[in-house]
Amino acid sequence: MASNSRMVALGFGKFARADRIFALERIRGEERGEGRRTRVWIDGITDPLIASRTEITILRDMGQESAVAAPELDEALDLAARLAAAAEEGRVDLSDLGRRARRLLATTTASSVGGDSTSHRVPE
Repeated sequence: MASNSRMVALGFGKFARADRIFALERIRGEERGEGRRTRVWIDGITDPLIASRTEITILRDMGQESAVAAPELDEALDLAARLAAAAEEGRVDLSDLGRRARRLLATTTASSVGGDSTSHRVPE
């Protein structure tokens, strides 16, 4: 939970106090789209609000920068472990490795420049 009471924009004209947000959930699959990115649980409100912003952006606005880096680090470590195991077995799927590496690089580049993934794309 954030330690201050600043307001955090959720999109769609919705705002919440950072210190009242207690859970974020990325929306996946067919539910995601048309601005639906994250479910936001707020203390005192029964149902989650739907945010048009990603959980990473909301966390950053809440002052939780340390939580933002964790998913990229976890994915990078998983990618390294899979590559090491595949290399030991003599089989490396370069297509899959390249796809995952590009996605990871795009994510880290976008989050390091304020979340604008359109201005810094990694070449396919």
